[in-house]
Amino acid sequence: MYDLIIIGSGPAGLSAAVYGVRAGLKLLVLEQNPMSGGQILNTYEVDNYLGLPGISGFDMGKCFRDHADRLGVPFAECRAQEIIDDGGIKTVRTRRENYEARAVILASGAQHAQLGVPGEEELSGMGVSYCATCDGAFFRGKTVAVVGGGDVALEDAIYLARTCGKVWLIHRRDELRGAMILQEELKALPNVEILYSHTVERIQGEDSVESLLVKDGKTGEERELAVSGVFIAVGIRPNSELVKDMADCDEAGYVLAGEDCASSCPGIYVAGDIRRKPLRQVVTAVADGANAAVAAGDFIRRSQIPLS
Repeated sequence: MYDLIIIGSGPAGLSAAVYGVRAGLKLLVLEQNPMSGGQILNTYEVDNYLGLPGISGFDMGKCFRDHADRLGVPFAECRAQEIIDDGGIKTVRTRRENYEARAVILASGAQHAQLGVPGEEELSGMGVSYCATCDGAFFRGKTVAVVGGGDVALEDAIYLARTCGKVWLIHRRDELRGAMILQEELKALPNVEILYSHTVERIQGEDSVESLLVKDGKTGEERELAVSGVFIAVGIRPNSELVKDMADCDEAGYVLAGEDCASSCPGIYVAGDIRRKPLRQVVTAVADGANAAVAAGDFIRRSQIPLS
């Protein structure tokens, strides 16, 4: 029996673990991946986290995990399959065993959204990628495309432009959504060309990506772009399946919770990218984890459920 189970060990989950163990809670962190850090591990450079300008995402994730390890936070490498709430104790089912706790923090993050166009699934891993820092080295000197207009898309395009011969940035709107400093850096690169108001209609190729069929949203004109790879950065989808039938969610699947990170299900908290909020960044995930851990401890005390 635990006071608190935390599902996920990205920035939100690790922050919750640090605050929880410092508050004297008996807790356990469940992580299905071999490494902690979540999506931040695939980020080439983080330049907006206070006090750590220019740190790589991998190094940041390692720092976060090292902090938790120094405090003796216990981890179990397993995938949570179900949360059962009997009105008091929560049971988290995994393939190997079940864990019981008085409260649960779901910090399971999100995954990359797909375009949903022909060729995307068929050529995934054969030129279709969702991680520029993971796969960009395979396209040195080649022509590639990035799809999207937010911070991640701009960061990917800037990163790829350092080694690729040419980078197309394809965005469905007539202006980019990413931070202005990223826009300025991107537009100054001589080997980047932006296609505004365009969508990808089809990803084409036999054994690997060879071209994209793109469409001008204003004129309806279609054209082919010869590319060797396409990096898709069109948003994320929350990993909220464990609580979608227990807690209130919006139409996109994000769990509704305030600054205390409490869901509509008593004793279930959400932190990080899974929670509906206007800004999803490492700094807000870390803040969520802290708030969720404090709120969970308060919930246990208010419920007169004895702490360990």
